[in-house]
Amino acid sequence: MIYFLIVALAVALAFCLRALWKQNRALHDLEQAARRGQPLLHDESPAAYLPAWAVLTEAVNRLITQNNSLQQQRSDQLAQLEATLGNLREAVLIVDSANYIHLANRALREIFPGARDLVNLRLELIVRSAPFLDYVRATREGTVLPREEFEIVDGDHTLWIEASGAPIPSPDGKSQWALFVIHDMTNQRKLERVRRDFVANASHELRTPLSIIKGYIETLVDGHQTMELADRDKFLRTIQRHSERLKSIIDDLLALSRLESATPGLKFAPLSLNSYFGELADEYRNRPQAADHTVTVNVPASIGLIEADGEKLAHVFGNLIENAFKYTPRGATIELGAAATDDNSVECWVRDDGPGIPAADLPHIFERFYRVEKGRSRETGGTGLGLSIVKHIVQLHGGSVWAESGEGGGLAIRLRLPRRQKA
Repeated sequence: MIYFLIVALAVALAFCLRALWKQNRALHDLEQAARRGQPLLHDESPAAYLPAWAVLTEAVNRLITQNNSLQQQRSDQLAQLEATLGNLREAVLIVDSANYIHLANRALREIFPGARDLVNLRLELIVRSAPFLDYVRATREGTVLPREEFEIVDGDHTLWIEASGAPIPSPDGKSQWALFVIHDMTNQRKLERVRRDFVANASHELRTPLSIIKGYIETLVDGHQTMELADRDKFLRTIQRHSERLKSIIDDLLALSRLESATPGLKFAPLSLNSYFGELADEYRNRPQAADHTVTVNVPASIGLIEADGEKLAHVFGNLIENAFKYTPRGATIELGAAATDDNSVECWVRDDGPGIPAADLPHIFERFYRVEKGRSRETGGTGLGLSIVKHIVQLHGGSVWAESGEGGGLAIRLRLPRRQKA
């Protein structure tokens, strides 16, 4: 009797354990279905025979369907926003209550090119600016803030952005998000800095000859009746020399202004570099300042034609040759050269065997009013704008220009020009 009772209890216990295992397995399957967002079919469950299980499965499946519908609505709303705002010139940013990015249009990705896919990233990983993050937080909390400008430093790069924002409800209405319209002000700030530097440098360069002219004229006005003729002649020649310098500065400033305008007035035509350099060298050999210099030409006859503005290039090479005359000692050699390259362009150069330029100054010599201290001062009569004009003309031809200086001396100004101009 006891034996049968033990067997019956063992069978009942096994049945209960199996039922418990099925229920646990069914709960696990239901949890996985909820995670996947896929409704669970009744016949897929090990506990499908339980009456209460059908009710629970139906309720969970209904919640899964509703959640999927809400997720789809949210995705559709964001897709509509992306389609509406994606092609705007203004950058648009939407962040949620935890600072995760939910929308970043094309213009915003162009401002922050280091992060290609901004969506679902934390804003702190993209914009490393505590003031801007405070601005985002305050906007999301409903504080009305005016449009503000922020400086963002990322390594060696600095960005300036201007932002305005407004709080918006999240798609489910349970939290507060924020929408921002951002303008990239980096180029504008750089241009403003260049303008300030240019105005300061131009004012300084113009003030020097003007002050000298004014001082000498005041001396002549006050004492011309008692002044010695030789002193008067010396004063007048000084005024003449600085007047010519003043005119040179103004002429170069006007030339730069024309080159930077929307219509620089270039006229492209086929140009033979071999004959062009030959004529240019003959012209400068006959000038008085070339008496103590040797001008040579190194251009192969097979180099062919390029499309260029010969008059503007004459300004380029004339400036470089005159610089070589000024800053090289007597007996120096100046070479005009050109060679074909592999990328359908030509490389031209003006090279001398003078003292050269220190390596630290080479990256700056094409900047406006920049001067190298040794042997290249105002006493030579330069305006500090010549190489800047050279750079602009070369760039208008679609080319590039750079300088090379050897350790033992010598300077080469090289420029690369395309053979054909783009339509």
